[in-house]
Amino acid sequence: MSEQLATRLCNELTKLTLIDPHTHINPHAPASKTLADIMGYHYYTELAHSSGMPKSRIEEPGLDPKTKVERLVESLVHLDNTIQVSWLVELCQKFFGFDDDRITLENWESLYDRSAAKMSEPDWEDQCLKQSGIERIFLTNDFDDPLTGFDTHRYVPCLRTDDLVFHFTNPAVRERLTRATGIEPTSTTAIRQAIGKLFDHFTQSGARACAISLPPSFSPVAPGSPAELDSQFRSAFLEADSPSAGLGANFIFWTITEFCAEYKLPFDLMIGVNRRVYPSGVFQGQDLFDQRVSLIQYKSLLNAFPQVTFPISVLAQASNQELVSYSWIFPNVVTNAHWWYSNIPAYIELDTKARLQAVPRNKQIGYYSDMYKLEFGWPKFSMYRKCLARVLASDFVVGRGWSEEQALDFGRQVLRGNVETIFGV
Repeated sequence: MSEQLATRLCNELTKLTLIDPHTHINPHAPASKTLADIMGYHYYTELAHSSGMPKSRIEEPGLDPKTKVERLVESLVHLDNTIQVSWLVELCQKFFGFDDDRITLENWESLYDRSAAKMSEPDWEDQCLKQSGIERIFLTNDFDDPLTGFDTHRYVPCLRTDDLVFHFTNPAVRERLTRATGIEPTSTTAIRQAIGKLFDHFTQSGARACAISLPPSFSPVAPGSPAELDSQFRSAFLEADSPSAGLGANFIFWTITEFCAEYKLPFDLMIGVNRRVYPSGVFQGQDLFDQRVSLIQYKSLLNAFPQVTFPISVLAQASNQELVSYSWIFPNVVTNAHWWYSNIPAYIELDTKARLQAVPRNKQIGYYSDMYKLEFGWPKFSMYRKCLARVLASDFVVGRGWSEEQALDFGRQVLRGNVETIFGV
């Protein structure tokens, strides 16, 4: 493969203005204010902890931003090989005029001060989006988010449903649902009515998707009759330790999917996270994937709702092969980006090869950033574009004799076109 060919393709793909279909951006504070907001991203704190920094030094209460950055910079000597640190260096070079190729104890302080000055500019949010080439960003909103005080065209609401499905037995979650809907969830009928009100609220505010993160043990099936569930309502919906609690979670999940069908919303499924595998880890650095998960656990769901599009994200390479095969067969299954532990070039490139070679081209969402702050959109999408360009160059232009324009058309569809058609934006 010609490196010049891949570079040409990447340069052309970089001109495309993007929609980011999954983030954790807070639309009320989307951009960073200091380098601590950037380096406090869990990738850096968990890698610093993994490389030997005590958790207490990373999460010390009351730690001021500048001291936190200095401490994290100490760990970078062990981390400069990682793709995550390359994101950090690249975004500092692009946004803050950083000239070095390493952030060290000798140069971090001037970078900190220069970046803080840049981020304090009143139009920093707009600058960041423009330089990143991103015009719209999907959020992950709590189910009781009022969805006010921000531009819902730029920041597209998405109904995140984890709490409803997996934490409904927590009285605080039920109280939040009552406050948000005016309905006390004391029966399956009331729960269904409350969820319907949430869908009304979100779709009226421009929501384009639902989303949920699913544990390896979950296997949704059509629930029993409302009368049967109401007869054991306390054990199914109110008691976390009850053997019947799974029945309640399944009912709520199935009900949400029914409303996705009614409101014509895609339902993003992020499958396979095993929570708190490492409870001594730093914040957000405790969860891992579990290869015991299989998409066969979702066969009842996928067959029951052919009218619902399911963009599916998985964490392991073996799961990607399974996802490719399901998207190959099921019209309603879409391959969705490269999530979390799969979000490094070694896996992205192999997984992309499989998807581009085997999955219908209109059923692939190439990438989402999963970012918490806007500054990460640029380096993450840049990484993906390079991987995508290499695959298009080697497998399609060289391997199959496509023209460069044919390959670029495919790349543009995967990067943006499918986001528009699948989510209706």
